[in-house]
Amino acid sequence: MSAMAKAPVLTPQDQDFPRWYQDLIGKAELADNGPVRGTMVIRPYGYGLWERMQQELDARIKAAGARNAYFPLFIPESYLSREAEHVEGFAPELAVVTHGGGKRLEEPVVVRPTSETIVNEYFSKWVNSYRDLPLLINQWANVVRWEMRPRVFLRTTEFLWQEGHTAHASYEEARDYAARIHREVYADFLRNVLAIDVVLGRKSPAERFAGAINTLTLEGMMRDGKALQLGTSHELGQNFAKAFDTRYLGPDGARRLVWQTSWGASTRMVGGLIMSHGDDQGLRVPPRLAPVQAVVLAVKGDGAVLTAVNETAAALRAAGVRVETDERVEIPFGRRAVDWELKGVPARVEIGPRDLADGAAILVRRIPGGKQPVALAALPGLLPGLLEEDQAQLLRESRERREARTAEVSGVEEAVAAAAAGGWARIPWADLGPEGEARLAQDAVSVRVLVAADGSVPASDDAPGTVAVVGRAY
Repeated sequence: MSAMAKAPVLTPQDQDFPRWYQDLIGKAELADNGPVRGTMVIRPYGYGLWERMQQELDARIKAAGARNAYFPLFIPESYLSREAEHVEGFAPELAVVTHGGGKRLEEPVVVRPTSETIVNEYFSKWVNSYRDLPLLINQWANVVRWEMRPRVFLRTTEFLWQEGHTAHASYEEARDYAARIHREVYADFLRNVLAIDVVLGRKSPAERFAGAINTLTLEGMMRDGKALQLGTSHELGQNFAKAFDTRYLGPDGARRLVWQTSWGASTRMVGGLIMSHGDDQGLRVPPRLAPVQAVVLAVKGDGAVLTAVNETAAALRAAGVRVETDERVEIPFGRRAVDWELKGVPARVEIGPRDLADGAAILVRRIPGGKQPVALAALPGLLPGLLEEDQAQLLRESRERREARTAEVSGVEEAVAAAAAGGWARIPWADLGPEGEARLAQDAVSVRVLVAADGSVPASDDAPGTVAVVGRAY
């Protein structure tokens, strides 16, 4: 490197992807590590991304008929032991409080790892008749799972999420509702807002949620070829209903156990956003998600320039663009431009004295790259359409990357080789099966999702033609 060459702002992805990820989280001011190992402090810009995710998901959850509620953070330890498979699945991750108020507690309490048990305690009180069904509840909350290998946003001891819990009169109704959430809430959000071309399907029996009879998942391929699970929707059958005696009186006078679902998506999606779309210059935020879709920058502190910056921002706002101004002319312009590039704001509108003399601005597009002069009067009519083009480009890139890096294989060794090369493999589930899945695990490769041959969600684990998509995962 010559004496004049500048060190890159971020570690290049192809040099060290995990280091690039950590660099970006710090330099784009998304989050910091918390004081307790595995915890995180989400900074305002990072939280702004999460808030937009919340808003988009919450609207879809409510459209599916669920209503928000809140359940306690502390759960009696005895609640978890009622559903044996559930407690066994979560035992290594539990944080347990044994003392409070200076005294040893009569019964230890668990810090919420998920809320199936405490929700069912109350569902069993609230559900009496078939007229009380379906009961569709969602909560936005934090949860604690003691994480051995923490990574900010991806795996943290405490994280934020939404968790839905429902009770239904029949297996079919519960099954269909879990599938509806999977499709209309998560898939719609991830593809059409987050611009990640996820694969929808079932988890293998070994990968199911503890206590579920079926788990529906959405898997995205990150830029390093690893998989990230971005949301799950579970059919719980009657496992928790039996443990908590959650029954309803049917129209025929018989008392029956309810059928249930639970489903959730978390701040892990922020990590998915970073690793799906970020490049060596920083984040690239999909315009439909972006809290700030365009920033209007004053190149210099000229009074006429500052007036034009605010007038342009107002005109863009009136055109439906989420916009912010940057009038911090005491900070060098180059540094401000790099900061906004790191944060991945889709469009920068740069106005300086010379641009203003021409009645123009420089439009810099973060997603496709490049800059061009644009007449100030034309911006409000032009920018919304360009943002939609950029949104489509990110989704297209996500799909093309996954398709290019997914190999059709026929054996375990080929599947491991595909994962080692930085991609996924598709293998008939009938050829792989649980034995092959166990062999994959020896090489840190897992079955991410089971799909039908045509790409749809298979009706059962062993449906004819079911394909396992395997790879390394976060």
